[in-house]
Amino acid sequence: MSISNLHQNISQIRSRLSEAADRVQRSRDSVKLIAVSKTKPVAAIKRVYETGQRDFGENYVAEAIDKITACESLDICWHFLGPLQSNKTRLVAAHFDWIHSVDRIKVAQRLNDQRPATLPPLNVCLQVNIPAEATKSGVSSETALLELALAVDKMDRLKLRGIMAIPAPTKDPLEQREQFNRIAGLLNIPGLPAGMTELSMGMSSDMEAAIAEGATMVRIGTDIFGARYT
Repeated sequence: MSISNLHQNISQIRSRLSEAADRVQRSRDSVKLIAVSKTKPVAAIKRVYETGQRDFGENYVAEAIDKITACESLDICWHFLGPLQSNKTRLVAAHFDWIHSVDRIKVAQRLNDQRPATLPPLNVCLQVNIPAEATKSGVSSETALLELALAVDKMDRLKLRGIMAIPAPTKDPLEQREQFNRIAGLLNIPGLPAGMTELSMGMSSDMEAAIAEGATMVRIGTDIFGARYT
């Protein structure tokens, strides 16, 4: 896929998002589109930025820092989406606006301690993996989610916003909706902090089902940027 197709691709994604929201009588503005630009060049990010897109997601710390530096003159909101090792927390704390993949108190504490005082608190989603899948990161029980949420909520350099999940892949729309419905239900666990309202769920193949079940952020990579460039 060539860079010249990007304007058309994101226009189509925006249409899909709006239609999905309309079907369940939600405002299009209630769903944030995150363009997942991992492994894609800076030129592609700038091309998508031209369309008015401001939220971009990255999974790999070193690659992301290079892109953030190259795009520092642009008013981009950067979302970190991938698993985070403890030795990379300082870079994420200093350069990102959001992190969607916090699943351990140790990582959260390091992010809190390393967030520069000159920046606003780092927006945090907790990654859940319920029911547990061996190949995925995330807290794997409601008890663990509650414990982590209460701990993060006390950290003054972090702002607890909600949860993120990557459900098991399926092409069946009903199964997709069932999984997203279970994820959304986790925000109703008694005792969770009141500020947890964001649901980061849904990607290129299941965006419509996620929006139908309450997603407030969808993470779209392939259907915007394609698998590779020619």
